[in-house]
Amino acid sequence: MASLRLDRVRGLLKREIGEAIRREFEVSEAGLITVNDVDVTGDLHSAIVFISILGNPDQKKRGFRLLTKHRKRIQGLVGRAVVLKYTPTLRFQMDDSVVRGNRVLELIEHIEKTMPAEPEASSADPEE
Repeated sequence: MASLRLDRVRGLLKREIGEAIRREFEVSEAGLITVNDVDVTGDLHSAIVFISILGNPDQKKRGFRLLTKHRKRIQGLVGRAVVLKYTPTLRFQMDDSVVRGNRVLELIEHIEKTMPAEPEASSADPEE
């Protein structure tokens, strides 16, 4: 099953890329960088790393710049930690799914607060 293998490789890469980033970058400098997901091609030659960065806007910009600047270093660290025939070429992409998810939750909460309360159903059953 190729898909099971790819899922295992994705999980392993996600963990090791996250560890490499944690060791290489200070939170105060680049914000808190989180690896949300890794999408690997079937031949394992390239991978898109979906990241989110918590921090102020300056930290987010600096964090993304540092990731792209040190991509080869991170790729090398991952290559030493994960034994594969090919170490995928990493490409970082900002993932705003967490922000969008939080926005949806805020909207739902707002709707619940503004909706009038539903009257309670009477205890009498109309079918009886």
